[in-house]
Amino acid sequence: MADSIPLRWTGDVHADALISHDAVAMLIGFALDQQVTVQKAFSGPLELEQRIGTLSPRFIAAIDPDSLAATFADRPALHRFPAAMAKRVQDLCAVLSTTYDGDPTRMWSAGEDANTVRGRLLALPGIGEMQATTIVAVLVQRLGVELAGWQALMPDHATLADVDSPEALAAYQAGKRARKSAPRVGTGCRT
Repeated sequence: MADSIPLRWTGDVHADALISHDAVAMLIGFALDQQVTVQKAFSGPLELEQRIGTLSPRFIAAIDPDSLAATFADRPALHRFPAAMAKRVQDLCAVLSTTYDGDPTRMWSAGEDANTVRGRLLALPGIGEMQATTIVAVLVQRLGVELAGWQALMPDHATLADVDSPEALAAYQAGKRARKSAPRVGTGCRT
């Protein structure tokens, strides 16, 4: 992730630098990006690192679950659902440790195609369809990872990969709120 365009999602230069340069931090942020603001979700990895001293997937996977949940719940809580998100992050780190030897960049190493990477991301705890697609976009558009076929996966709306300023973040969040409040069509999926 060395040839990257900094991610500016939190308003905190240190939190943004961490998610821009540490793949584990970025993935933890995406796992936390549910029912909280983007700023809160992606500031979480820095706060977690400050509380436990590391974002090593092996370390986080091995922490006593109750202790990790208490760390998430310490004020200010890392998420509005601290126990559930502590478990989700711990499960994510366990998969990163066992499947990718603690290095998530192995999921998108040279020569991989976007659909394969998307499938690997979907297999991670806490990463859903929209997040996996957004991560692919971020990898390509912001972090300089070459993934064949990525354009075919992109939605017809802005993603976090398009956010490069506070104004762009505000526009992204407004668009996301509008999509969530749009009437359900057909099979119950939101458009």
